[in-house]
Amino acid sequence: MKTTNQRLLALDILRGITISGMILVNNPGSWGSIYAPFRHASWNGLTPTDLVFPFFMFIMGISTYISLRKYNFEWTSGTIRKIVKRTVVIFAIGLGIAWFSLFCRTWNELSGNELSFGSRLAQSVWTFDKIRILGVLQRLALSYGAAAIIALFVKHKHIPWLIASLLAGYFLILLFGNGFERDETNILSIVDRAVLGLNHMYMDNGVEPEGLLSTIPSIAHVLIGFCCGKLLVEVQDVREKLLRLFLIGVVLSFLGFLLDYGCPINKKIWSPTFVLTTCGLASSFLALLIWIIDVKGSKKWSRFFESFGVNPLFMYMMATLLSILSGNIRIPHGEGTISLHGYCYGELLKPLFGDYLGSLIFAILFVTLVWIIGFGLYKKKIYIKI
Repeated sequence: MKTTNQRLLALDILRGITISGMILVNNPGSWGSIYAPFRHASWNGLTPTDLVFPFFMFIMGISTYISLRKYNFEWTSGTIRKIVKRTVVIFAIGLGIAWFSLFCRTWNELSGNELSFGSRLAQSVWTFDKIRILGVLQRLALSYGAAAIIALFVKHKHIPWLIASLLAGYFLILLFGNGFERDETNILSIVDRAVLGLNHMYMDNGVEPEGLLSTIPSIAHVLIGFCCGKLLVEVQDVREKLLRLFLIGVVLSFLGFLLDYGCPINKKIWSPTFVLTTCGLASSFLALLIWIIDVKGSKKWSRFFESFGVNPLFMYMMATLLSILSGNIRIPHGEGTISLHGYCYGELLKPLFGDYLGSLIFAILFVTLVWIIGFGLYKKKIYIKI
């Protein structure tokens, strides 16, 4: 039994599940009213929410293999230019979104000051001294760029050894640099504060979750996906493909959970065990989707997620912008104003469903709104590549 575009459908569905999951957990009605599975682990540990970002990075690795295979993995100025361009564009979009969020917050904070429109606008625009440099899209950009360059210059049979070296080296950095501590003595925090500066970091008890040093294991993360992409393309029989993916998933997950005793699973520092465990679970989940879609032929349920999966970065970017706008657009309320987000949750959903259920329903409605836009693009076969 062979697969052609059906396998790609399974990959699109996994990508769509991941992106819709990222949007869901990033947009609750209230950050103070979130059910436990929709929270990130406070430090060590793993929740379902902690899986969505690493799953997408794993998928990015698979997509990188499929993309570079068109060029026979040959180093050419055109290929390098394409990789660099995509890296810069994704990083710039992430930086632009960070600036736009800061612009909107600053504009609202200055609303009570007696400033002219021009002064208020100028102060809101010129916030570069406080902008966060790194973030989700920036991590995706750096990890993709590094992994793609490695794929061109390193023989593929050596990449598993490179992955092991990156993870082992990073573990030693954590071990001897107080890297498992959640404070400013952490080597990750020290490096980020020295290079980026406090004003350009998102501080989680002194640690930047998408920091510089923790980009090292994220590159290994994408390379694991790259290796699985090689397997997906080269193995033609769908049952053999499924079996190998599931075997890889079980082995990586087992190693991650086993090594957790000496190297805690931790998303905020992107620990080596976090890489192994989440890549393992992603591989197993992809195997499950291939079984459902290719072996059992069940596809109708997947249309919702396919709309997200064919335009993943655009959907994520659009959802982020909508979230920023809904949180900063002010509407009259009583004797003052309230954000559009706050009104929808606090005045419409919370009174009907309560704090926690209302917060979840808000997130589901937000995902649905984004899906409606994405489904329109999907029906018209408009694919926005970033």
